[in-house]
Amino acid sequence: MGRITLNDVLKTFNDGDLVAVDHLDLEIEDGEFLVLVGPSGCGKSTTLRMIAGLETVTSGDVTIGDRRVNNLDPRDRDIAMVFQNYALYPHMTVRRNMGFGLQLSTDLPDEEINERVESTAEMMGITELLNDKPKELSGGQQQRVALGRAIVREPQAFLFDEPLSNLDAKLRTHMRTEITRIQQELDVTSIYVTHDQAEAMTMGDRIAVLNDGQLQQVGSPNEVYDHPANRFVAGFIGSPSMNFLDVTVKQRDGSQYLVADADEKILSYPLGNFEKRLGLETSQRLILGVRPEDIRHVTDETEGDRVQSAPVEVVEPMGSDNYLYLTVAEEEWTARVDSSYEPAPGEDFRYTFDSSAFHLFDHEGQTIKSQGETDAAIHKQPVTAQ
Repeated sequence: MGRITLNDVLKTFNDGDLVAVDHLDLEIEDGEFLVLVGPSGCGKSTTLRMIAGLETVTSGDVTIGDRRVNNLDPRDRDIAMVFQNYALYPHMTVRRNMGFGLQLSTDLPDEEINERVESTAEMMGITELLNDKPKELSGGQQQRVALGRAIVREPQAFLFDEPLSNLDAKLRTHMRTEITRIQQELDVTSIYVTHDQAEAMTMGDRIAVLNDGQLQQVGSPNEVYDHPANRFVAGFIGSPSMNFLDVTVKQRDGSQYLVADADEKILSYPLGNFEKRLGLETSQRLILGVRPEDIRHVTDETEGDRVQSAPVEVVEPMGSDNYLYLTVAEEEWTARVDSSYEPAPGEDFRYTFDSSAFHLFDHEGQTIKSQGETDAAIHKQPVTAQ
């Protein structure tokens, strides 16, 4: 069983002055692919290193399978780790690099080790490279060798520490597909660390979002994207990032509106059918969030009082789409529109967004409303590890 559990795990440095991982509870099921994602310094690599045994746990428990492994050496934890820098032995051939760990840690005969190496090399598409040395390989080939070295060990779990950061954009996309395919084929518990939210969204069965050493949310990619637990998750997951604006609830003609704090003329949006369901108080201050793809260009008057406007600062062509950078109450907003629409800088952009699409957060950043029209989108509570 490759189930991994972190129970109230704390990691501090400098005699407790620096908290790197703050009482983390997380459970990764056998065969699951979990992605740890967050900004630099959030504690994701430290978490991975504690699971691997490369960092000691200040308090709490790390369990792999049925064993508490806090005091076990890395070689006794039955895990395989893939690093950012490949960590290949330059004087050894690919064949020896892939089989060397097995020679050190097992009593397997050379014939069986060689069979595993050749079988894995065929899976990775590097059979023709087995007699080459690392200096003769490209970055992508070296990464395949590093992955193959982990696979031949047949561990309970794979740990990936930003393994694709040294590759160019096209190769990164290809390799993340390859890693996902191999993980699904082998059905081995895997934890993947990255700061790239696109990798997290496309690779993981679940995503665990960390910030300042604390778990913010864990869930499926769609759950985290559509129903972020708080403003941090909403802003970190998604590219371009979610747009935010400080707003106040105002009453007008018997109905509630969200208006921009800076100037009501900048944004005034009716709550409509959400008014009673949200139960907001007049004059309550909130944070509005709208994703760039949910902003729609308005070309007629049929949208009524839901239409807003803002000047275009920059147009960024992206091929199939154009990104419009707008100024909304001194905040930079981004709208993702069809490539056929390309306004000139300074032109007034008329837009709206559906009531199902906007997000609301309280003054502490906790989610009040997320994506959708259903009750599940209202008063959304932070999602914690199961």
